[in-house]
Amino acid sequence: MHNLYNQVVPIPLHRRLASEFRLRIADGRWPEGASAPSEASLREEFGTSRGPIRQALATLRDEGLIVGGRGRPPVVRRNAASTTSAHALGSLTAWAHGAGHEVGQRTIEQARHRAGAELATRLQVDEGEQVVTIRRVRRLDGAPAVLEQMHFVWPVGRRLMEWDPDSGSINAFLLGSGVDLYSSTHDLDAVAATEEEAEHLGVDPGAPLLRVRRVTTDSVGDVVEYAEDRYVPGRITISVENRPYATVADGADPAPAS
Repeated sequence: MHNLYNQVVPIPLHRRLASEFRLRIADGRWPEGASAPSEASLREEFGTSRGPIRQALATLRDEGLIVGGRGRPPVVRRNAASTTSAHALGSLTAWAHGAGHEVGQRTIEQARHRAGAELATRLQVDEGEQVVTIRRVRRLDGAPAVLEQMHFVWPVGRRLMEWDPDSGSINAFLLGSGVDLYSSTHDLDAVAATEEEAEHLGVDPGAPLLRVRRVTTDSVGDVVEYAEDRYVPGRITISVENRPYATVADGADPAPAS
């Protein structure tokens, strides 16, 4: 039997288990794309109850290191970085807590409706299909910082209709519910604040805002979310990391990034 849980250290068991699971993903003992071990086998290996195992696996889901669950075996995420860091584009709540900020939210809209032509194209569903939209103002240290507008396909969005968006992180809720949020792409540009956006964010109409358009897909490439967020400059700093050369191991000739 593994003796990790017997270590006399002032760290909760579920956090030690999560660290061990991250290590197994990093060193290949849990290969990418493979099913993670079952809760039963992990309970037997570590000689502990269901609670710490589930908490540790939920932590890995929140970090994107495993996907799935709740009716199907969780799968180790391909190319996932073994890290607990987060940034504002991934999870604003996790980023804010990590940076020592207080984060809050106020929901403007939580609605089920039928997708119009443009939204149907974004979500890759038929026009008229049921979708869910959530709009929230996110606050940092008491000041409005982001206006979120998120649209979800119905199999995902229906979970959110039974949840209070004022209660916290949507990402954490969905991942904890076993929703497969595998990958997101972001397009960034600058826009002028409309009168409504200015009112919600406490800026002047026409003030510059950073617009971030996001498409989230599951592990088989199906779109599950389309979002358009507005960030107030100076209240959040977004860092983007680039590798200046393509990976030769991927079969690409090294070329500088533009």
